[in-house]
Amino acid sequence: MHLKIITHENIIFDEDVSEVYSKGLEGEFGILNGHEPIMSALDIGVTKVVQKDETKLFTTMGGLLQFKDDEAIILTDAGEYGGDIDVARAKEAKARAEARLNEVDASIDAKRAEAALARAMVRLKAALKNT
Repeated sequence: MHLKIITHENIIFDEDVSEVYSKGLEGEFGILNGHEPIMSALDIGVTKVVQKDETKLFTTMGGLLQFKDDEAIILTDAGEYGGDIDVARAKEAKARAEARLNEVDASIDAKRAEAALARAMVRLKAALKNT
């Protein structure tokens, strides 16, 4: 099957694969060659791509996945290959988000801080498992 991962800015992956695993709003799922057509809203998570004996991890920050006729397309708000992630920067973002959530100041936007924490944790997961 062919997989394309597209963000607003660029195409971050465009190759043939044998397996795709991702996180939808209703839970995690996998797609193999010959799978029935599917469309799923994606949650913030890691998308795992298997090519022969190689596994690659990508962050997907929400979006949509469509699979039809052995072609998968992921349209995501933001995404990146795990091997390209700056781990130190992701750890700093995680620490900042955790600090914001621990503040007792009522003026912080808790939902925004929780989303920032989720993004940082997904980036770390993809980066550290790609090494």
